[in-house]
Amino acid sequence: QVQLVESGGGSVQAGGSLRLSCAVPGLTFGHFAMGWFRQTPGKERVFVASITRSGGDTAYVDSVRGRFTISRDNAKNTVILEMNSLKPADTAVYYCNGVVGSPPIALFSRWGQGTQVTVSS
Repeated sequence: QVQLVESGGGSVQAGGSLRLSCAVPGLTFGHFAMGWFRQTPGKERVFVASITRSGGDTAYVDSVRGRFTISRDNAKNTVILEMNSLKPADTAVYYCNGVVGSPPIALFSRWGQGTQVTVSS
C-alpha cells in the first residue's frame, strides 16, 4: 500500500516562503507523475501543482503559478513544493499524491496526513 509522508509546513507571514517535502517510500516512484493538493476546512481538496515522471514538465493552478515550484528527486522518492510570496489565501493543509489525467486528479485512494501551512497577514 502506498505511503505518502508530507512535511515542511509551518506558520509564516505574508510574503514569506516555505518548502514542503513528500516522501513516498517503497514505490516505483519514477513510474508516476506526482502532484500537490490543498484543502481548507469545509472545502474539497483541490489541485495545486503536478510534475511528470521524469520531471521534465510541470503544471500549476493559476493562483500559484509564478510563486510555487514543484520538483522531484526520483533517487530519493521525494517530491518538493517550493512556495514563495505566500499569501493568506494559501493557508491550507497540503497533501501529495500521484496524479493522472488532465486536469490532474489524485491517483492513489489513500492520502497521507498532510502538512499545515498557515500564512498570516
